[in-house]
Amino acid sequence: MQTRLPDEVVIVDGGSTDGTIEAIRAWAKGASFPLRLAVREGYNISQGRNAAIEMAEGEIIASTDAGVRLSPNWLEDLVAPLEQGSAEVASGFFSPDPQSVFELALSATTLPAPSDIAPDRFLPSSRSLAFRKEVWERVGGYPGWLDYCEDLVFDFKLRRAGYRFIFVPTALAYFRPRRSLAAFFRQYYRYARGDGKADLWRLRHVIRHSTYLVLIPAALLLGLWHDPLWWSLLLLGAASVLWTPYKRLWPMMRDLGPVEKGQAILWVPIIRFVGDLAKMLGYPVGLSWRFRHRRCL
Repeated sequence: MQTRLPDEVVIVDGGSTDGTIEAIRAWAKGASFPLRLAVREGYNISQGRNAAIEMAEGEIIASTDAGVRLSPNWLEDLVAPLEQGSAEVASGFFSPDPQSVFELALSATTLPAPSDIAPDRFLPSSRSLAFRKEVWERVGGYPGWLDYCEDLVFDFKLRRAGYRFIFVPTALAYFRPRRSLAAFFRQYYRYARGDGKADLWRLRHVIRHSTYLVLIPAALLLGLWHDPLWWSLLLLGAASVLWTPYKRLWPMMRDLGPVEKGQAILWVPIIRFVGDLAKMLGYPVGLSWRFRHRRCL
């Protein structure tokens, strides 16, 4: 239950077949606020967000995703800066809700901690975001042609338009990380494919490809043919990459037993490598799509 009830709730379903639509309709009958459900079969995330915002009657939009658990003060804290006129966009935060050792390690490896955030540069997820509807209209809404990374493109549009952002770390959306390595691979493959489609983080992807395809093989060969000291560069590189995940993981393991702690520690480098591999495979696919559709963008 929220400390402040919404004036209305609008949900857009992309055509689910797992009983979600029926559950929402049953829930709506007893809701203490107006709730509207629109089924738009085949809609991607961007199209679903745009449809829900267009249907909303209020001036302030609070955006979140299905499957998350919101802190009781989420809505109240998130919309307060907008109502007070101190910003046009309020970015909440998201926190993992892991239910296994793997999910715990995945959270530490892939998700920032509040202390990692620089509020003036933070690009918020739309699972915890509020903005004025007129702002959404002026920047043209979410990119309907993009299936993933749509919230980043929306953030960039808002930033370029000069709208004021404010970071509200108490407006938390808790979500469960992917439950398996295969599901995580698919997630990051799609994220990177979205990066390619939207032409995001070009330098980051170039560095990642160069590291795995050029620098690491070169260091291995130099260590084999010239001097094993070259391999120390690989160890230093791995240590620098894994330092932040392990720093996040340490306090998260306080309730784990010795075996589970060992498992979590071993999962971190595996997760990091699989995530990098997924990005390296997904990004060229997205770039290829962008090249083929360049006249439509």
